[in-house]
Amino acid sequence: MRVRAGVTVLCLAMMVAACSDSSTEAGFAGLAQQPADVDASGFLQPQPGDTLTFPEDWGPHPQHRIEWWYLTANLETSDGDPLGVQWTQFRQALQPRSVESEAPNPDNWPLEAAWMAHGAVSFNGEHWFAEKLARGDVGHTGATAEPFEVWLDDWRLRAVPDSDHWRLRAQGDGWAYDLRLSNTNRMVAHGDKGFSAKSASGEGSMYFSLVDLRIEGTVTLGGETLEVSGKGWFDREWSSQFLKGGQQGWDWFALHLDGGEKLMGFRLREDDGAFLAGSWIRPGGEVDALGSEDVTLSPSSWHESEQGRVPVAWRLTIPQYDVDVTITAPPGNYWNTGLYPYWESPVSVTGSHPGVGYMELTGYSD
Repeated sequence: MRVRAGVTVLCLAMMVAACSDSSTEAGFAGLAQQPADVDASGFLQPQPGDTLTFPEDWGPHPQHRIEWWYLTANLETSDGDPLGVQWTQFRQALQPRSVESEAPNPDNWPLEAAWMAHGAVSFNGEHWFAEKLARGDVGHTGATAEPFEVWLDDWRLRAVPDSDHWRLRAQGDGWAYDLRLSNTNRMVAHGDKGFSAKSASGEGSMYFSLVDLRIEGTVTLGGETLEVSGKGWFDREWSSQFLKGGQQGWDWFALHLDGGEKLMGFRLREDDGAFLAGSWIRPGGEVDALGSEDVTLSPSSWHESEQGRVPVAWRLTIPQYDVDVTITAPPGNYWNTGLYPYWESPVSVTGSHPGVGYMELTGYSD
């Protein structure tokens, strides 16, 4: 099994490099700084007017190049101490396959998709992270829409039969979590009915979220098991071209505000500026799409480490909602140091609309 796993990792590294149609590497699911273009390979690219379909969109999209299932959670221990959790599973296709097509025979050791999973825990200024890689279609990893399940080896998010909640389990060196997730509000479709533009020229992704998750369970750190509870944010996103030429990375925020509002906002850094967009979500779940003309977002403090220099405090304003807040990561080093390093941290929100949330920053790694 160790030899087989080693071959898989080597193949994955080669596959990631092969996903670009030029000498520039695309990275895995857009996490690297370099962009990937959609070519005549047969992959579908989301367009304005595309709509979401359920339950199918909970499952994989083999005709698209990249997608992910993504959870962040702002939790508290029974003593009231804040604790952050992240889980993400990525799929990157090497060749497209129609939804109707049967999966390839696993005995042939197919090479159609690579999968990657990330798990992290942030607590008391420390950050634990682990990464898993697997080849698709051979039984080690995958996703299904009905029943809903996403897994890579023993890491697993699944709908619990005969209940209204999901269960998430993952573990790494010195950490583990076992969490129950319950949705308490409607699904949020970002952008134009789920099509989320990622540049002024119109490239984008399909993107929806569950922003009102109630979470409870246990987190084990260094042999000590902590009872935790709190709130979570779950994203589903897929595309075939996440970054376009001239974009170096993204700054993404998901915020739970004390007044009951939620805010998703992102900034894609470009050679000549930035593209901003987001969603203002009212307490009842109604969504107002935000564009670059609606939001200002600027860094105010930086963290330096051997991984790179990254902004850890930001000022965000949305004048039409009288929002003027500062978003700040807690002290610590929250780099996810996997195949393509990026920053992933809980944040606190102060100012006009206090709250908590999560921040993801890519393209800053040295």
